[in-house]
Amino acid sequence: MQLFQILQLLDAQVVPQQCKVHLAVWNGTENPLDVYLAGRFDDWQSWQNGMNFERPLVVSLISLQRDNNWLFAGVHNSEGCKEERGMYRYQLSRCPGPNELDGRLIVRFERPGRQSYLLGENWSQAIEVAEIRPEKIRVAEFPGYSSTMLTKQHLDIVVEQAIESWRSALANVAGIYVIADQRTGKLYVGSATGEEGIWSRWCAYSATGHGDNAELIDLLQREGDIYAENFQFGVLEIADTHARTDDVLRRESHWKDLLLSRVPHGYNAN
Repeated sequence: MQLFQILQLLDAQVVPQQCKVHLAVWNGTENPLDVYLAGRFDDWQSWQNGMNFERPLVVSLISLQRDNNWLFAGVHNSEGCKEERGMYRYQLSRCPGPNELDGRLIVRFERPGRQSYLLGENWSQAIEVAEIRPEKIRVAEFPGYSSTMLTKQHLDIVVEQAIESWRSALANVAGIYVIADQRTGKLYVGSATGEEGIWSRWCAYSATGHGDNAELIDLLQREGDIYAENFQFGVLEIADTHARTDDVLRRESHWKDLLLSRVPHGYNAN
């Protein structure tokens, strides 16, 4: 079945000739899937660098970055725009009928080059329904300490929403963690002890990007705060929150030696 066929079953007014299809992809600073999971997609989409939504309806698809799959993020009424801060701010409101598939419907579509704004009638027959999930997509539940791998964007969502499986798991352990710079490959190894363990430390990274670590502060001062979006977080080793601080620090030093995370190879100053 094609996307527009199923949308018209939910709202007969969603005809291709009335629609712009928005292919939301990485814009150089933000991943739209992360924005969606954080609950900010509608506002994010309303800001455009051109007059891109000059049709009554906008069908929103978010790249899942695999196998030409896209997440359906709703149909929006486009009710005009105005210029603000050098951009166009669209007045978008959701069409209620198709909303029941928001975040659940996956379509398969091969993007035509680098185009992000398509006329619905030109591509309606090429956008095929791949899957309808029983529940809306969301950040995955805590996968276990040895499988933990969070981008900074996903960490922000986990912290902002205080997702219970993550908060409970990370707040109940001390331990050693690693931050990997996905752009350079450099590592920072840190430790967490005391009340709320790793959760407390990672909340600090979510808030500041650097967690008050000198080398990371210097990095973000040079590159800008947005550079923290390159960070990826993982757990190397866990311990009881009542473990002796000296014991945890010895294990932290071991991991720094093993992973060569000290300057100049990594971001640890000592």
